[in-house]
Order: sequence, then C-alpha cells, then structure tokens
Amino acid sequence: MSLKEQIDNDFKQAMISKDELGLSVSRLLKSAIKNAEIDKGEELDDAGIITVIEKQAKQRRDSIEQFDKAGRGDLSEKEKAELEIIEKYLPEKMSEEDVRAIVQKIVSENEGQDFGRVMGAAMGQLKGQADGAMVQKIVRELMES
Repeated sequence: MSLKEQIDNDFKQAMISKDELGLSVSRLLKSAIKNAEIDKGEELDDAGIITVIEKQAKQRRDSIEQFDKAGRGDLSEKEKAELEIIEKYLPEKMSEEDVRAIVQKIVSENEGQDFGRVMGAAMGQLKGQADGAMVQKIVRELMES
C-alpha cells in the first residue's frame, strides 16, 4: 500500500471513529500532498510524499520550540500530538552513531572541500534517513576536528 493510500485509509478511519485530531492531521497531510502535486504538475511518488510529510513535521517541531519559548504549553501539547501522528508516516530515522559513521566517511572522502559541499554530499546520501540538523551538527564537529 502506498503512503498516499495509507493516509487516505487513516483519514476514513478517523472519520468513522470520530477522532478529531487524527482527522485534522490526515486532512492537513492530504491537503499538503495535493498542493505539492499541483505545484509539481504531476502525482507524487512515496519519496515525494515523504518530503512533504518531513516538511510538515519540521513545521511542527519549529512551532513546538516557539510555543515553549513563549510559555504556551497548551499550544505546544497540541503540536506535539500532531507531530506524533505525522511521524508515524515517516521512515525510521538512523541513530546518531550510524549517521556519524557515514558522515565521517564522507568528510574523509571530501578532504579539503568547503562545508557546503560536504553537507550537500552528506544530505544527498542521508536524505529521509536522518534529521538535517543532526547531520549539520556532526559535519561541523568532524570538519573542525
């Protein structure tokens, strides 16, 4: 079953079970996917859908951070609940140790290159498998040492 079909099925299930949060998040994801398809001019495959879902997850993480800074725990909890649902559609992320091993190899292969080139190579290899902020932190650490 494709990711799009899974989201559609979860949307229908949320309607049947009257799960307001699940329905809201499913509707949001369906809308974001449809908008991305319209922008691209063609139907998205699972990789494209994962990119859209990752963008939605990142927006939730940013919102949680901002709400926590502003002392708005109520809104932060709502975003955390949405993020939990969104993340179930994403593939499991690699551990920091695994990412560090891959980035170490990339840094050694790109000896003397600037940060942007190394980061581009790392993200090209780790896209969808690791959090970009974590990859950036590891690349910076390894290039400075």
